[in-house]
Amino acid sequence: MINNLIAEQLKQLPTSPGVYLMRDAAGNILYVGKGANLRHRVRSYFGAGQKLSLKLQRMVARVNELDFFVTSSEQEALILELNLIKRHHPRYNVRLKDDKTFPYLKIELNEDWPRVHITRRLEENGGRYFGPFASAKSVRQTLKVIKGIFPFRSCSRTITGTDSRPCLDYYINRCLGPCIGAVGKEEYAEVIKQVILFLEGRQEVIARELESKMNKAAEALDFEQAAWLRDQIQAINRVIEGQRIATTVRGEQDVIAFAGDKDQAYVQVFFIRGGKLIGRESFVLAGTRSEEPHQIMTSFIKQFYSSNPYIPSLLLLQYPVEDTAIIENWLQSKKGAKVHIQVPCRGSKRQLVKIVAENAQRGLEQLKIKQLAAPKVLEAALAEIKRELHLPRLPSRMEGYDISNIQGTAAVGSMVVFEEGKPKPSHYRRFKIKTVSGADDYAMLHEVLKRRFKRSSDASAANSWAILPDLILVDGGKGQLNAALSAIDESGVDSMSTASLAKENEELFIPQQTEPIILPRSSPGLQLLQRLRDEAHRFALGYYRKIHKRETFTSALDTIPGIGPKRKRALLKQFGSVQGIRKASEEELAAAKGMNQSLAKRVKEYLG
Repeated sequence: MINNLIAEQLKQLPTSPGVYLMRDAAGNILYVGKGANLRHRVRSYFGAGQKLSLKLQRMVARVNELDFFVTSSEQEALILELNLIKRHHPRYNVRLKDDKTFPYLKIELNEDWPRVHITRRLEENGGRYFGPFASAKSVRQTLKVIKGIFPFRSCSRTITGTDSRPCLDYYINRCLGPCIGAVGKEEYAEVIKQVILFLEGRQEVIARELESKMNKAAEALDFEQAAWLRDQIQAINRVIEGQRIATTVRGEQDVIAFAGDKDQAYVQVFFIRGGKLIGRESFVLAGTRSEEPHQIMTSFIKQFYSSNPYIPSLLLLQYPVEDTAIIENWLQSKKGAKVHIQVPCRGSKRQLVKIVAENAQRGLEQLKIKQLAAPKVLEAALAEIKRELHLPRLPSRMEGYDISNIQGTAAVGSMVVFEEGKPKPSHYRRFKIKTVSGADDYAMLHEVLKRRFKRSSDASAANSWAILPDLILVDGGKGQLNAALSAIDESGVDSMSTASLAKENEELFIPQQTEPIILPRSSPGLQLLQRLRDEAHRFALGYYRKIHKRETFTSALDTIPGIGPKRKRALLKQFGSVQGIRKASEEELAAAKGMNQSLAKRVKEYLG
């Protein structure tokens, strides 16, 4: 139910374009948005029967006051919205993390002897900027590459040309030595021009120019200069080779895709210039929970290009953006030329977007691991698990178990170990199910745990088997938990803490408690247990695929009379697989080691 102040403010809203702010009772800005018609846009949050996401429902419940700014156009509203989000970082907006601190490479073109350096400030002072880069490490790596190829100065001293001696860079051909007057302004400016071309992705132009200079130096018998230019060309060519991508693309374009998880999204941007991948950066968006993909993409495009000094003529996106025409016009006004936004559905462009999306997914997985592996996060996660599962001590050693099979065939089990919240692969173990026939996951889990704890009491067992866990986690619900408890009891070991984690609703079950434990999805304890369970599943599935493949291949060849182990190995070695043997002709099979025409014909008959 809305308060009287908001009800009155809703009546007073204009129908013109503008930006609106939602504030809580303390005056804090909760959300900043824009609309072509402020009255219609803002009322859509408060109208009866409106279908709002859970995130927006929570936000609207906290709104105590509205504020707005009228603008002359939707594009002006877009710019004002961006500035307000950057300034206030409202909680319910999708926000580009640390957007104020992204580093750039800057070339000081207003200086007589331009420098190339890292900066975090964009200024209208005649400098040329490249970026933004996602991190200081990323921009330093780029600076290191160009410094290794082009001999520009990296010092900040005043250049008079009368210094008595140069720095070390001069002696190792990393600087032309303007400080001692060893180079003229025109020659130095040529180096800076090459750096700019390189950062623009036009390396072939530089290579051609340097090759021409190298040939002239060689003709003039200046072999030292020719050798130095040759090394430059080779360094540039190595960079060009590393920038080539399998997908055929032309022109200049930024390719953008993301992968989301809970309240964050990991965005990957590929920078394509002249058909080459000249760089890629990744960024993290916060506040993405319950947001639609097109809303996340729109927020990123607006925030990223609001501070980007260079905009390509084409943006290839994984998802469409809202208000495409307005955003295109805004980008065109910044670039001073046409800008197109596309969401490709087929062809090489679509393939390129898929590559970027796959990289985003991999990056998100690594980001989650890094976030969870932070010492403070791990400490909090282990403490939460101890508290919520009523454990007698911190679960310093946790073992996760899973079963993998299809209708009971090639059934296997896995045991993975986390110590102090981190995987310990040297203690992982795999089990091939021996005593259970048919699809009975409970019995298979029972067998795996009995075998595991039998090894723990065996004096001859390796030390890792003898270490008992502080917590056993099995994949599944109450049935799997009861199977695990039964196996532990029959094994004769001391009772130990055991739990199961069901995938569908992420419910935790523990002994002697009827109702499941439900932890928040953002809980570090739940995320650590999910990672333990998922690692057990991954390890079991990998072993299952290996066993299933081996058994499939073996059985197919073992049914053929006259094909014993030696001939089987020879055929698999020559043709790679049963599928390869099946595709081979009779003549090719007969020519294999140990084979003849009669056996070849028999193989074809059996394999079809």
